[in-house]
Amino acid sequence: MRDALLVIDLIQHFDHEDGEALLDSVRERAQGIRAAIDRARADGVPVVYVNDAAGRWDSDAPGFVRDAIAEGKGGDVLRDLAPQDGDPFLFKARYSVFDHTPLVLLLREHEIERVLLCGAATEMCVVQSAIDAKELGFKVTILADACAAVDDEMERLSLDYAERVVGAFVERATG
Repeated sequence: MRDALLVIDLIQHFDHEDGEALLDSVRERAQGIRAAIDRARADGVPVVYVNDAAGRWDSDAPGFVRDAIAEGKGGDVLRDLAPQDGDPFLFKARYSVFDHTPLVLLLREHEIERVLLCGAATEMCVVQSAIDAKELGFKVTILADACAAVDDEMERLSLDYAERVVGAFVERATG
């Protein structure tokens, strides 16, 4: 089975209403996120970054990443989680990484059957992306220890929903 790791909404300035809580969670879970990215790369699994455009539609993904690291509140932690040369980086405007993006085309071109999801925020974009992935026929694994959340209780509920209703597999290394 061919996998792809989707890194969702990780690259950002954390300057929104929930930014501080989300950044705290990213800091707490950075080791899990890093481990997921490193494991994918070691196994030859494509690592695809799909990120909220934050109103920036110039298609300059490297500039977007540089700005988030240099000017954002979480630059110190993002530096070690940022894309490497050759990693696809797609922009999105909605919660799901599949909604109005070329991601399906990319995944089908590479004959991907299962998507591994990590990033932010679990209870929002990650689970919405899992729902859409299942509807598109992909197998889905949410790497819970590699996801950051704004609200721990909503995260718990959304992961439970993803597992019980959506049919996604939720992988937890801890707990």
